[in-house]
Amino acid sequence: MLLARIADVSDQVAATSARSRKIAVLADLFSATPPAEAPLVIAYLAGRLPQGRIGVGWSTLRDPVPAAGHATLTIADTDAAFTALAEVAGPGSQGERQRLVHGLMAAATAPEQRFLLRLLTGEVRQGALDAIALEGVARAAHAPAADVRRAVMLDGSLPRVATALLAEGPTALERYRLRVGTPVQPMLAHTAKGVADALAALGPCAVEEKLDGIRVQVHRSGEDVRIYTRSLEEITDRLPEVREAARAIAGDALVLDGEVIALDGEGRPVPFQETASRVGSRVDVAAAAAARPVSPVFFDVLAADGAVLLDLPGRDRHAELARLVPEPMRVRRTVVTDPADPGQRAAAEAFFADTLARGHEGVLVKALDAPYSAGRRGRSWLKVKPVHTLDLVVLAAEWGHGRRTGLLSNLHLGARAADGTFVMLGKTFKGLTDTMLSWQTDRLRELAVDDDGTTVRVRPELVVEIAYDGLQRSSRYPAGITLRFARVLRHRPDKPAAQADTVDRILAGPQSPVV
Repeated sequence: MLLARIADVSDQVAATSARSRKIAVLADLFSATPPAEAPLVIAYLAGRLPQGRIGVGWSTLRDPVPAAGHATLTIADTDAAFTALAEVAGPGSQGERQRLVHGLMAAATAPEQRFLLRLLTGEVRQGALDAIALEGVARAAHAPAADVRRAVMLDGSLPRVATALLAEGPTALERYRLRVGTPVQPMLAHTAKGVADALAALGPCAVEEKLDGIRVQVHRSGEDVRIYTRSLEEITDRLPEVREAARAIAGDALVLDGEVIALDGEGRPVPFQETASRVGSRVDVAAAAAARPVSPVFFDVLAADGAVLLDLPGRDRHAELARLVPEPMRVRRTVVTDPADPGQRAAAEAFFADTLARGHEGVLVKALDAPYSAGRRGRSWLKVKPVHTLDLVVLAAEWGHGRRTGLLSNLHLGARAADGTFVMLGKTFKGLTDTMLSWQTDRLRELAVDDDGTTVRVRPELVVEIAYDGLQRSSRYPAGITLRFARVLRHRPDKPAAQADTVDRILAGPQSPVV
């Protein structure tokens, strides 16, 4: 298949906001896609490179290359070029990447070049995410979308399912079953503004602690235990204490969903990055486990004793979880049978407050009658977290790439220090609408004191209101902390920089990781 077809479909999907039209365009594309090329088509439309990071930055792409007169570049050719780029290393690598990129661009027409630039700079944003691509594949193969969705959740890979489905038709779906030892995509949650909103939306529900740990899926068959992350990476060898804990659980043929978390001497969670560092460690695992043990905390069971439990309502799955898993390894929860009851609503709010006081990040509110919809961000699980906001000062901004070319995008954010200077806490480009980008570009140009072609340093005068999920330690920034998941809520030109938040106040806040 020619890359030109992908570029054209990407433009068509970007040009419409109607989900039905997006699906129709994608279905037409997948009907013409050779099954073996389906994984590449899905990846490119979602803005992903199967090779991962290939070392190509904007400096390699900024020199224009004359476009080809007609389309001859295939997606197989494109994939081969990306593979070659990913393999470049050592002395002279920058020049070799430049040569390979120029060769690829020279083979591309102007529309293909525009698509390649977006793909290489992470700016493919036409809405063809996996959920919509799944619907397109299902329609192209004349298969029920619900059946395809279930196959993907059980297999863990839309590209693999799409390849089989386009090659064999709907009968290919019969092979996809939940199997102990094969990870499935985890069920995800939407966000609610508060506990009251979540209760009103769900009706009878359970309110559970939301732990700031690492999501894991534990499979056990006899003495064999396999542990997988949210992204379905196997990490069994890194968590010997979790493996042993799983072997002690009653029953067999188990698939359990939960988190692993590290606690301090008082039973409070340690900063997230310490748990993440422990789970990510591949060196001297025994010493790491002794120095910073983690504990599994389970909140769901997908299979037990040969039975698949995915379709059972949440209340029944939890009853099975309680039968199998001892209480210390189960998430704390409270059940709300009647959200209209003022006493039960008050109890749920009190549980939320207590969870925060115990050092956790919030709660998950789960409908008692909902099945386990693996791989979906459904409305039957709602997460509630406190929203932290800060007023910070813009210290610099980076020129954008792709569709943000010519706009100042990534903001360098600072808080006031005791001596009146500003201390950088991190960067963000999230939350900015096109209107906000345009306004801040004009304003920051007025405040600019230096522009090196990549970053514009500005007078510290523009205040922005930032929402963030918490703080974490960071040696990259002078205050020793940075913001987690920072996003811009609004510009505050009405507020002087002298009224921005101070480093001392931020460090003294309850969400500070400093101990």
